[in-house]
Amino acid sequence: MDMEQARFNMIEQQIRPWEVLDPEVLDILAMVRREVFVPEALKALAFADLELPIGNGQTMLSPKIEARVLQEAGVRSTDIVLEVGSGSGYMAALLASKAEYVHTVEIDPVLAETARRNLRQAGVSNVSVEIGDAALGWSGPSPYDVIVLSGSLPELPDAFLQQLKPGGRLMAFIGTAPVMQARLIIRSDDQAFNSINLFETVVPALITGKRQRFVF
Repeated sequence: MDMEQARFNMIEQQIRPWEVLDPEVLDILAMVRREVFVPEALKALAFADLELPIGNGQTMLSPKIEARVLQEAGVRSTDIVLEVGSGSGYMAALLASKAEYVHTVEIDPVLAETARRNLRQAGVSNVSVEIGDAALGWSGPSPYDVIVLSGSLPELPDAFLQQLKPGGRLMAFIGTAPVMQARLIIRSDDQAFNSINLFETVVPALITGKRQRFVF
């Protein structure tokens, strides 16, 4: 399999048609080796327009969704980022290519170790993978410049809004199947938030052991 041709086809045939046109984002997608983050048995499908299984019932988002999240989050080189749902580590690697540092949290210890291994293999050093249940917020070194939820929630917990810096951006998938909204929320000042529905989709839910109490 010609990995570079497959990567090129992924960008040109899947990602550009999904309104991902930021040159820096496209360069990152060409540079970060997605196949490193895919299970060995599925490497031939690394660039397919699919959610790929990564073990323990969890999946990677499709490439076009990952690319759109990266573009809409508007990550800057000075940003401290929180990602909830590390999975295989690929989204964290994309975010780390633009950010100063990424804190990614995974509830599954086996997947957390997989993400660490993949990130090391890819040479990504500005990411820490932590184990925990962050579906209702993760204080850590908050507030954050950017928060990315890599799975869906039926509603958005208020904790995530309070863990954003003024000017910070939050990317989330909100709702229940068969219709969810990919939503960008910008904290314009201490008490004001601007919410933008970007597109409809369906993605797997974030796994949590906590009772979900939503106020937003």
